[in-house]
Amino acid sequence: MANGPPLSTVTRSFSLLDVLHANQFEGKSFDPEILEETEENFYRGAPPKWLNFHISEQAEIDGTGSPFIKRDGYDKLEKQIHKLRKHPGISIVKLLHQPGCGGTTLAMKVLWDFRKTLRSAVLTDSTSDITKVAEEVVHLFTAGSRGDQKTVLLLVNGVQVLEDLQVSIIRTSANQKIVTRMPVVVLLSCIREDADLKSDDVLLQEVLSDSEKNHFNDKKAELNKQYGDKCKRFHGFNIMQSNFSEAYIQEACSVFKTIKETGIQEKPQLAAFLSLLNAYVPDSYLLESQCLDVFKHANDGHRDISLEDRLDDFSHLIITIQPDGSEKRVRMAHPLIAQCCTELMAEAGVTRSDTAKQLLTCLCRDKVPRSLVAFVKYMLTKRRPKQKECSASDSFSRLILHIKTKEDDSQCVSLLEMATNMFDRNPFFPQALARFHCIVLRDYDQAEMWAKEAKQRDPQNSVVADTLGQVHKNRLKNLRRPAKPGGILALALKAIQAFETNEERLAKDEVGTNVKINGHDSRFFNYRGMFGFLQVCNLVYDLLVRQNPTWRGVLTKKVSLDSALPSLGDRSLLRFNGLIYRLRDAVEKKCAFLDGFLTYSKPDIKEDDPEYISRETLACYRKYVGDSTSSHLKEQGADLIQKLKLKQAATTTGVLSCLDRECTESDLKEITTLWEEICLHKDPDTAMVNNIFAHIMLRNMGATQSDCNHLTAFKQEMHLTDKPEAHMLALLLHWPTDNEDTCILDLSAMIKRTQDLYKQAYAKHFRSRYLRPLFFIGKGQELNRIVHRTVLEESACQAMKDWSDEKIFQVPSVKERLLKVQGEIRGYRLFATVDGKEIEVVANLRNSLWRKRKVSFYLGFTIKGPVAFAIQTESADTKELLSEMDSSKQWPRGLFKFGACGDEMDARDFTKLKPEVNRVDEVQTYSLQSDAGNYECSVSGLRWGCKEEVSFKYKFLSWEEHMRSSVCKDYMPAGPLMDITVTSGQIEEVHLPHSVCIDQTSTFSGQFAVLHVGPCCDVVEDVPKVTSSHIKFLQPTFPPRGVMIRKMAGIPFYYDVLIYKTNKEFLALDVYVMPCDSALRQEVEEKQKSSGSILILNPGPDKSMQMGEHVSLTTDQVYAIIQPSARELRYESIFFEVLIRNTDSDFTLRLQSGKDTLWTCTFHKGDYQKQSAEH
Repeated sequence: MANGPPLSTVTRSFSLLDVLHANQFEGKSFDPEILEETEENFYRGAPPKWLNFHISEQAEIDGTGSPFIKRDGYDKLEKQIHKLRKHPGISIVKLLHQPGCGGTTLAMKVLWDFRKTLRSAVLTDSTSDITKVAEEVVHLFTAGSRGDQKTVLLLVNGVQVLEDLQVSIIRTSANQKIVTRMPVVVLLSCIREDADLKSDDVLLQEVLSDSEKNHFNDKKAELNKQYGDKCKRFHGFNIMQSNFSEAYIQEACSVFKTIKETGIQEKPQLAAFLSLLNAYVPDSYLLESQCLDVFKHANDGHRDISLEDRLDDFSHLIITIQPDGSEKRVRMAHPLIAQCCTELMAEAGVTRSDTAKQLLTCLCRDKVPRSLVAFVKYMLTKRRPKQKECSASDSFSRLILHIKTKEDDSQCVSLLEMATNMFDRNPFFPQALARFHCIVLRDYDQAEMWAKEAKQRDPQNSVVADTLGQVHKNRLKNLRRPAKPGGILALALKAIQAFETNEERLAKDEVGTNVKINGHDSRFFNYRGMFGFLQVCNLVYDLLVRQNPTWRGVLTKKVSLDSALPSLGDRSLLRFNGLIYRLRDAVEKKCAFLDGFLTYSKPDIKEDDPEYISRETLACYRKYVGDSTSSHLKEQGADLIQKLKLKQAATTTGVLSCLDRECTESDLKEITTLWEEICLHKDPDTAMVNNIFAHIMLRNMGATQSDCNHLTAFKQEMHLTDKPEAHMLALLLHWPTDNEDTCILDLSAMIKRTQDLYKQAYAKHFRSRYLRPLFFIGKGQELNRIVHRTVLEESACQAMKDWSDEKIFQVPSVKERLLKVQGEIRGYRLFATVDGKEIEVVANLRNSLWRKRKVSFYLGFTIKGPVAFAIQTESADTKELLSEMDSSKQWPRGLFKFGACGDEMDARDFTKLKPEVNRVDEVQTYSLQSDAGNYECSVSGLRWGCKEEVSFKYKFLSWEEHMRSSVCKDYMPAGPLMDITVTSGQIEEVHLPHSVCIDQTSTFSGQFAVLHVGPCCDVVEDVPKVTSSHIKFLQPTFPPRGVMIRKMAGIPFYYDVLIYKTNKEFLALDVYVMPCDSALRQEVEEKQKSSGSILILNPGPDKSMQMGEHVSLTTDQVYAIIQPSARELRYESIFFEVLIRNTDSDFTLRLQSGKDTLWTCTFHKGDYQKQSAEH
């Protein structure tokens, strides 16, 4: 381990991470009153503190308490984190939970238990500067020293920042040139809201399993014995122990049932405020000073009485917490208690709206703390996340919906009006009020008034501005029929002006500003104004054409409004001539934009846009543009363009989206022909691009091939327009394959030009959205090798909604269709190897870029350029690689034939030599020198034979990276991975050690292989000779090598047990069980030596153990705690911690598998004074 600064020094400067240290609280004493208060508050319902876990752990060690209760999701979380530790990069584990069911406690328990093996921390503010958070995470990972890396386990509440945080951590790691083979961070996302549950996610609900019930019942008996009557106030614990019993909650809140007789006074009033907040706003609270303000009109003689005493009979329902350096915070003991109290208050005649209004009156008159403003805003305006189709439950906050259903609409209005007046600068209260008048009451005059007020308060916010357009749109939608055309057009004009002149302009201007959308900086282009415009146009068309079919010709510009007036019968309609004249063109323009917006991009890598967006956009296009021919066709070729508009293919985007909508083969053939004709009339460069794209789409549909007359001209002349689509086509056509000539195009320059044009044309609108892959490079020639995304989806029989799951590329028909591209990852960048040149391309999954390596991948193309999918470590033909690795030496005949080396030699035939140990740059090397003869290294068991004096050195390498290679997927390590360098002389034979138990009757000897680590990739070799302890090579070369064995059940290994006594005031033993592998032993010895632990000599196991077997460590010492209780044997060191408070007699440790004892060792009283630091 590198000698970096202590971790406590490194983390002292952190402002956004609460770091849990491996030795947290060790050696520290506490006032017993503090310990008791901390425990009581936790059981009453306060959030857990790290001290709670320490107290529980110490009680377990002392034998005075049972283990901290782990809910059933613990094991799944633990297994996922262990699994993710094996992969470099950034990983996410999600814990979904309902408030009050122990989700935060479970997450913190996981962090506590991993604190010694990972660096545990909590993100204290999810709205923080993400760049600063990433810097602190990477700094914690390195602990201020490049040689002291350890994965960070970071608890993050919510999901909003996860994507940005991942990107920022990767960028920070790249900037700092971090080199690692372990994950930098595992993000444990704790989510308290509705979310889609994936198979790997852990869900915690308000119901206990049978085993959980037993644990809670045992703990209750323990608490009753320890705390007596105080347990009646432990509502946080009791609610869970009772399996969230409604009867218990009702009984706990029974004091509220007296309100009907006594009336609402200060005590129940404060409890009602807290209940309402906690019932509708997660993690909400009131400051203690705010609570005392409620009592300020009471008798001054009670001024010195504590808040708890003032609350009297209500005090047991309320808890007080005090974060470090902050004022005390007051809240209800449990969310279910808050909900029950709110309901009981309503039954007593004190409604939710009454309580909310009283809260505003009492606590929001003067200067209001920012925390309370945020809680009130959330309570009155926070809507549920939008579903795929809009519904009433998406429209308002839970409190407003409950007041609406349990009271009446007028109370919703008066409450929102009160908040609007009190917070006279906040735009979100009048916005919610406008929406309620619009959607529920359909009072559009009031809705318009409040929407304008909201806009006036925040004139630069496009989401707020959208409300006014939505009000006008809904008024138009709900017009009483029959409505006069003039009235319809007047309303439409107001809606269109609201959407066009306000939101569309504001949405574009919000790039790079501090405009807040739902409380967060705007990261996306708000296209809802554009879509709202099209919705209004849909309504206008339907309303007018239904009254008089003549309107169809007017709205589509087939006839002018003036010429249609005799049929329409109202000359006053001429005042809308300007609106009508530009309506069709505006629809066409906005539909074209949204077509590209939805074809080229999606909200994120996992989700698609709601289906109704494209459905209504297409419907509007067909009404105004696609079902009629305008009479204003004057330009040459305009009739051809109009025919293309009927096919929705008059733009490049329209052609590229043909396979995403209902487009037949005959449609595509006509589209192809039309664009070919247009090449003769106007804009031949654009027409040529569209014609070639149409041919590509036609071939992807499986149509009979036809000649593309413009293909050769395009490739040779390269008359590219300043559009990214044309440059994408050039890249697709010129990207070389194995069967094509050298590329004449400067691919790097073309990619850079494509990216620049993308920034000019689309980056402003596509910001934060995921760019869809449009095409992939296949194995055919010219146009036939360009594969559209939908073809892959059809081959895999699945529509790709989630592009973070690249399993589609494992489907045999997909693999057969696509071309593998070779490349290399280095410095967090990916380079494709093309004609001996390196071309930088983007990776679809940034997590693939952590490790330097040779790779292969499939190449897709977005509107921004090439993107690599399904990146895999490259493997090649074994024979070719062996030739490349050592072309100067001839491999001996029969080297890879089992049994080619004669009989096994006895261990007594080898002379043991002790190596010289050196340490350079934290790497330990072993040097040996010998005369002619046969020898064995006393450290590693490596054997060699030589006919002359030789000297060489070796070091151990990690298996971790290589076992992820595809060539190793069917194998597991069976011995150390060794890098041997001969410095003089020649070694005739070398014997690599293994730890598999084989004898004359063994069936495993034929399953061995040797990993050969080469400069470009890994190769698996056959073994020349297997002995009971070694693999033997004649006339060897020396690339790094290690023995492996094929994965299969029941393989026995020889294991060793190392026991260390740690530096604690009581007996604490670290027990390691590991295969007899000197590299694993070295790793443990270095770790324990650095912490000052002392090795206890013990006889090793005298029998083999099977890999994958579950073993447990037990003892006859009554007061001993062993954790964990059981582990699975793997090819790594597994760890047990033995804690014994009182050791006044002999005791025995046993390693068992079921009823079988695999190893036993007795420790005699007084032996610890005889310990030796050496084995």
